[in-house]
Amino acid sequence: MAYDRAEWSRHYDDDRGFRPLRDSERDLLARHAPAPDSGRALELGCGTGELAVFLAELGYTVDAVDFAEGALARARKERTGTERVRWLCLDIERDDPAELSEDGYDLITLRLVFPFLHDRTRILHSLAGRLRAGGTLVVITPVAATTPKERRHIALNEEEISLLAEGWAQVERFEAEGLAVLVLRSPAGDCAVVEKSRPEPQAVVGVCAVVTDDCGRVLLGRSTRGMWELPGGRVEPGESFQAAGVRELAEETDLTADLGDAHLLTILHDDRADVRRLSAVVRVSAWDGTLALPEPHSFRRWEWHDLHALAGLGSVFAPSAQALEAVWPGVLPGLPPVHAYPHAIPHPAIGGEPAEAVRLRQEMAERVIAGGWAPSPVVQDALRTVPRHRFIPESPLRTAYDDDLAVVTSRDGTGTAISSVSAAWLQSDMIEKLHLEPGMTVFEAGSGGYNAELMAHVGGATGRVVTVDLDPYVVHRTHRITAEAGRGQVTVLLGDGSQGAPEHTPRGGFDGSMITHSCWDIAPAWREQLAEGRYLVLPLEIHGYTRAIALQRHGDVLHARDWTYCEFVRDRGAAARTTPITGLAGGEFQLCQEDGTPPDPAGLEEALRGPRHELPTGVTVAGMESFETLQLYAATTLPGFCRMAGARDSALAALPYGADTATTVADGSLAYLTHILVKDGETPEERRSEFIIHAVGPARDELAERMAACVQSWDQHVRGNGYPQMTVHPTGTPDHELPTGHVLDKTSSRLVFQWPGQHPAAQITVEEAVLAEAGGSR
Repeated sequence: MAYDRAEWSRHYDDDRGFRPLRDSERDLLARHAPAPDSGRALELGCGTGELAVFLAELGYTVDAVDFAEGALARARKERTGTERVRWLCLDIERDDPAELSEDGYDLITLRLVFPFLHDRTRILHSLAGRLRAGGTLVVITPVAATTPKERRHIALNEEEISLLAEGWAQVERFEAEGLAVLVLRSPAGDCAVVEKSRPEPQAVVGVCAVVTDDCGRVLLGRSTRGMWELPGGRVEPGESFQAAGVRELAEETDLTADLGDAHLLTILHDDRADVRRLSAVVRVSAWDGTLALPEPHSFRRWEWHDLHALAGLGSVFAPSAQALEAVWPGVLPGLPPVHAYPHAIPHPAIGGEPAEAVRLRQEMAERVIAGGWAPSPVVQDALRTVPRHRFIPESPLRTAYDDDLAVVTSRDGTGTAISSVSAAWLQSDMIEKLHLEPGMTVFEAGSGGYNAELMAHVGGATGRVVTVDLDPYVVHRTHRITAEAGRGQVTVLLGDGSQGAPEHTPRGGFDGSMITHSCWDIAPAWREQLAEGRYLVLPLEIHGYTRAIALQRHGDVLHARDWTYCEFVRDRGAAARTTPITGLAGGEFQLCQEDGTPPDPAGLEEALRGPRHELPTGVTVAGMESFETLQLYAATTLPGFCRMAGARDSALAALPYGADTATTVADGSLAYLTHILVKDGETPEERRSEFIIHAVGPARDELAERMAACVQSWDQHVRGNGYPQMTVHPTGTPDHELPTGHVLDKTSSRLVFQWPGQHPAAQITVEEAVLAEAGGSR
């Protein structure tokens, strides 16, 4: 009964069906999957809807799915009491599941349908992801042992049932008049790298063929040894690795490929017992044919698998696992180390993505655009075009296309994030700040691939991006993923990004530079390798507050043009800096001094045990109102500024656990900024909080007055007017050559902040400042 979609529809149009639902099945479902309050169920392969109506009677709201319109037409006509049932025409293996509930399901059923699925493991993994906490998946199927031979193609044998149950923490099996009823709960998939018996000496050199379909899913076979494997095997005498990959693919799957579409990616070398094993990884970029099972003695079935699901697949043959990780670094983390010898000749980019990815990408782009982060058509087009999910293959599609989520792609030994793909809105905003035009060459420090590809897309067919990272793994991953999914316009280099890319700098300098890690200082190379009038965009730390700032070059001076509140992973290169921290109150909280001289802790412990002075400022903010400029205003104008972090109620009042607040320290005294609710309301706009100064120590009154005056000055002069004018000067610039303003000295640069209301020069425009430096006039 190898029907296609149209034939199944005719099957139901001809008034045919399947085995009716029995009382034994109803009883098992009622006992083991009762409907919770507001319970929602998904029935796949609903046919004419008998089970869907029963689930509705149990109290579920039901999504009843079938890919045969003939079945759904009969269900709508024949079934009564279907107010709680929604009939959906959907091929769960191929169609975009956009119509399914975003809130998930308490129960998912597959009755008499599982044997007809091809990519069973992938579908089960996908369905497990749609279960609500405590949800249940029920498979009802004929069993091969009790099914007549001529109908065993619609039944499962015991090995297939065991595979179905892999990856679930709770598995119960019941019988219902010749049917097996499997009740699965608590998905707990993992990946175990396993070995076969000791290789024969002639099998020491082998090949793994990596093939993907038009949805970007990779082909794996379930072997008779109970593990998943790539197509592959031994290399015959006189045979190239590419030829061996093509031959093994055809012999094991009936899929054919031209030798020119088989690309040697790398050779992996590991030890299996006392045998040295060489595994060539051959990436097949195009193939033809229909998937079959010509070697049933070696493989039970072949399936296409989502890359993000590989880490939960179960047992994977070791060379196959290493080959998958070689093609897509990060999809199977924690594998034993192997020696890898990459092939020097790159292979072409290989396409393929599911319809769901296309839809989610468009939705992500529209949210970013609606938020005002991508006003230019060229950045909008990049968001809609560049397949973000392919640059984070270990992540589910919905995670990849969450526009507000930064996805960590690498961590150090302590678990700290050291590389990530930033939130799409922030990437768009920073690219907009570069003001790129077609054909421009851009420098990027901090690699990952997706951000570089976005910039390459914005730069058009002749644009170019040079991206640098000091982590060999990140560079390797970026190389591989851009080769798979990129436009061929990104050059990936291993090096310290603070040095720029001197050997790749165009004549006249880069047309734009972007730093994608948090920077305490501005490296001279970034200015020196930037073309005159062009933009450096970077997340700059100012007393621990990070802002993505667009700096335009005018000679040796950089002028701030645009600011965005943000957070990034920290720099790990030569310019990296450890924040000086002073612990107080037995470690209950810390004073962090990112800039300037660390505070003298003398007397602070005694001050904390003394009385506290509280001073209202009279300045209030609404519930969701941003006061991000107040942070920088206080940081750059208050003497003795530092930040208080990790404070607990037991140490200081009115500070929630984990608070991070502006603080000033002087003369054995300390003052810090907090706030209290002074007006409640039903909406954030109706609620208002007032800034309060708390101070301790002998100079508490003076410090509190100073900090309160700072808040009041911000309220009068800065609030609502945006960020200050800021210029960045080389570190050797003498004071008399700096514009009037508040100076913040770094190792390689001197930052000057001109805040409104601070001094007359603050009213001068950036353009006037540039003309003044050049000796001109307006």
